[in-house]
Amino acid sequence: MTVRIAIKRLEDADPSIALPQYETAGAAGADVRANFKNKIGAMLDPGVRLLIPTGLSMAIPQGFEVQMRPRSGLALKHGITLLNSPGTIDSDYRGAVGVILMNTGSDAFFIAHGARIAQMVVAPVVQAGFALVDMLDDTARGAGGFGSTGRD
Repeated sequence: MTVRIAIKRLEDADPSIALPQYETAGAAGADVRANFKNKIGAMLDPGVRLLIPTGLSMAIPQGFEVQMRPRSGLALKHGITLLNSPGTIDSDYRGAVGVILMNTGSDAFFIAHGARIAQMVVAPVVQAGFALVDMLDDTARGAGGFGSTGRD
C-alpha cells in the first residue's frame, strides 16, 4: 500500500537537501534530514535537546499520521535520540516539521546540515469514542501496574 504525502519546502530551506527517502526496499522508515538556515549545522552538547529543522511541511491524508523515530545508528554510536519518540505529526498540521533531538551520550555531537537525523513512518490512525462508565469489566491482570506481570 502506498500513501501519498505531499511535501512542501519552506521558503528558507536549502533545496539541495534530499526529501525523505527509504534507503532500502524493505525499510519501514524514510530518512529525514536536517536543513539549517545557516547551511552549517549545530552542536548538540550532552544532556541538551534541540529542535532541528527539516525545511519541510507536509500534508498527510486524513486517517494517517507520520511518526518521527530515532535512527538506531545515532542512538547506539552517539546516544542521539528523539525526546518525544515517537513524535506524531497529525494529518491536519501544515506547519514546519522539526525533530526534537537529545544527546544522552557523554560527548558533544555535531549535527551537520543535510545529516540524516530521524526516520519517519507513515501509520494508520484509529480514533476512539470515549464513554464514561461506573464500572469496568474484570481481567486476570486487573489494576496491576508497572512490573505486575512479574516479567523482566
